[in-house]
Amino acid sequence: MRISELSRRSGVSIPTIKYYLRDGLLPAGRPTAANQAEYDEQHVHRLRLIRSLIGVRGLSVSATRDVLAAVDEQQGDVHLLLGLVLGALPVERSGRPPRRDGDAEPDDAGAAAGDVAEDVAALAAEMGWKTSPNPPAAQVVAETLETMRALGMDYDWRSLVPYAELADRAARLDLDQLRDAGDPLQQAERAVLLTVLLEPALLALRRLAQEHHSALRFGNG
Repeated sequence: MRISELSRRSGVSIPTIKYYLRDGLLPAGRPTAANQAEYDEQHVHRLRLIRSLIGVRGLSVSATRDVLAAVDEQQGDVHLLLGLVLGALPVERSGRPPRRDGDAEPDDAGAAAGDVAEDVAALAAEMGWKTSPNPPAAQVVAETLETMRALGMDYDWRSLVPYAELADRAARLDLDQLRDAGDPLQQAERAVLLTVLLEPALLALRRLAQEHHSALRFGNG
């Protein structure tokens, strides 16, 4: 297909496509003339993934380039590919997932959070979850627990088990919706859209459900 057709099918403008080509985010097409090239379905999927990473997930062009470099190296590993595009796995500037060789650097400040980190590990073990070492999401959970404790709430990993069970069901639903996307780039794009775009709606649904059950329990009829 010509670049005009590529633009129409991907939803990305021609000037932006040319910018991605110059910047190395999009591989060049097959030359057919001095200033013309042919593009294929992989270019369509790649552009849609770029659009999702930048426009939906909010990554910078530089960060997107790093993610795509890692994606290119992991085309045969869908599990790792999804971890990279969703941010479950951090990406080095080289485009490779960072090594995890027990390179954590404990210090006095980190020791205070050690118990909370152990709580997160205990929660994952309780759920039977297999995750990468020190995933960013686990850090968010640990920081939240630490803040709640600092505010005087008696809250530990056991309190999160019912929520983790709900999250586990939601994750299964997310991945079920990737089955129709056979191409890894399509799966990566759909995973970004399902994760980032649905999160505000899931929070809003929780608020609606809270209002409903509050009315049932405490309302005056």
